[in-house]
Amino acid sequence: MLDFLKTYFRKRSLRKNSSTKPTGILPLGEIRSYVAIIDAEEGTFDSCKTAIMNFFRSNDIKGCVFFQDFRKIGSEDRLITSIQTTITKKDLDWLGRPSRYKLNVLEEQAPDLFISLVKNPDFAIEYMARTSKARFKIGRKQMDGNLFDLVISDPAGKNISQLESFTAIKSYLTKIR
Repeated sequence: MLDFLKTYFRKRSLRKNSSTKPTGILPLGEIRSYVAIIDAEEGTFDSCKTAIMNFFRSNDIKGCVFFQDFRKIGSEDRLITSIQTTITKKDLDWLGRPSRYKLNVLEEQAPDLFISLVKNPDFAIEYMARTSKARFKIGRKQMDGNLFDLVISDPAGKNISQLESFTAIKSYLTKIR
């Protein structure tokens, strides 16, 4: 019963808050800002963050990297990413939506490009992607309603890292004219 209610309210929330802005593939020259979300639990997250920031900086595109970090952090542990741009389990409401504060930080970026490098996106990632007003959305796994304009999925039988996925995204972005 609880799962049914959660699903009902999630769908209702998405219907109410999803962006109605049309999306599509944009050439790199038309992208002025980006937001990328990476999984802080994957080993390559730090090198992936650096690669993302360097690529966009070299193309004079401003933006921000967000982190999804759902690890259980004890009192002795420290968060290794910025608290403003890290989504933890504590930041989610009972439906699985990120806090209003985190969504506002994302909105302030006013991104033209939204990238999710999270291999198995949960409701929090779906919610951020659907409510984002970005004109071009890229992900690693397609969601209902063809949410992402470009999907870079793992090749059959291969498990690739976020960094390898971003390398593939970079090659596509530089080819789109």
